[in-house]
Amino acid sequence: MPTITKFEDQILQKICDIIGNTSSGLTGSEIGKLLQACRIDDVSPSITKRDRLFEALLARQSRDGCGNNVVAFIQEVMNPVRYVESREIFETRRFAVNKALAFCGMNLGEDGKIRKAPVASTLSEAEERTSKLRRELTHRQVHSDVLTFCRAELLQDNYFHAVFETTKSVADKIRQKSRLLCDGAILVEEAFGYKNTTLPLLAFNSLQTESELSEHRGLMHLLKGLFAAFRNVTAHEPKIKWVISEQDALDLLSLASYLHRRLDNAVRSR
Repeated sequence: MPTITKFEDQILQKICDIIGNTSSGLTGSEIGKLLQACRIDDVSPSITKRDRLFEALLARQSRDGCGNNVVAFIQEVMNPVRYVESREIFETRRFAVNKALAFCGMNLGEDGKIRKAPVASTLSEAEERTSKLRRELTHRQVHSDVLTFCRAELLQDNYFHAVFETTKSVADKIRQKSRLLCDGAILVEEAFGYKNTTLPLLAFNSLQTESELSEHRGLMHLLKGLFAAFRNVTAHEPKIKWVISEQDALDLLSLASYLHRRLDNAVRSR
């Protein structure tokens, strides 16, 4: 690995704040194990997690005269295999770390590896560089709930996670309107499905004609398809690179926007 310039104290502190966050960061025991695995001395094990990390990493890069072991530690923390059952935590943490890394010309990829990137000199520049998808969606006038539920993911141009978060927003709206507590395809079936001759709990239209009945069933199947393809995130391990292109993300989020609008007008039929 080529020599990596030492991290500025402010950037290093911010990264440690994220990794050692009180509520969403690593536990104290996890920090100890990871420092040991990376052969970094735990110089102040009794202080707060974020300060404990900062002191350990600062001491190591001062001793090395470079930031190589800091990068190695971040990559060990963000190894995707650690997040097989918690992809959402992985992406949220990666997004936060990348905002700090942007100021030293680095980017943490979906594979958990750090690479060179253009250096951002201001916060607005860092966010502007990652907001392309959001601008495109705004131009398409997508439903406001699509933007509300995945603002951070959109700023990161993280296409998979943006789609995943938006499917959760669709499920949330169905639960609000139906007062059901289930999820995914079961939620759609319980809310919009026919049971014998009983009307569905929610309806997309008046269900008076064959065309309206067909439209209702079609929209129900669109919802099921959206959840089957993207809601069950545990079926797609973060170690496996599931590529969603920018165009695919735009189209899928536009579909979610359409379903949001139809759900806005859905009514309780019984």
